[in-house]
Amino acid sequence: MKSSNVREALRPGFWNRPLDTLTASEWEALCDGCGKCCLNKLEDADTGEIYFTRISCRLLDDHSCRCTQYENRKTFVPECVVLTPKTIDKVAYWLPSTCAYKLLHEGKPLFDWHPLISGDPESVHRADESVRGWTLPEFEVAEEDWEDHIIEDL
Repeated sequence: MKSSNVREALRPGFWNRPLDTLTASEWEALCDGCGKCCLNKLEDADTGEIYFTRISCRLLDDHSCRCTQYENRKTFVPECVVLTPKTIDKVAYWLPSTCAYKLLHEGKPLFDWHPLISGDPESVHRADESVRGWTLPEFEVAEEDWEDHIIEDL
């Protein structure tokens, strides 16, 4: 039996395989570390359109753009979505357009700045494709004011 904290080897070019054939480690490695999925969103009740805000989940580390409680996030944020190959069909619509999970689900390639392509986890930040340094923690902004913090083009 494999220890849960031992990371399995990633197959070369695994991101070109069907999503439902990826190992757990490969699935997790698809994340580019942008933090955009951890931004709070607003949905227009009439149109269903999703609007991203610069208001981040209380668990997002604004510098690393990673969840500070990833393994236990559902304990702290019960509404947090656990993205899996089985759930992506239902939740891809609210993922940012640059998200590797969404891109691959739609049959599109990863961007050159994605760490799996560039080989550098900082490339997402250098390409200005992450939320590093410009979010507001959700506990600092009243929910009724979130509309004032809508951002464009994610």
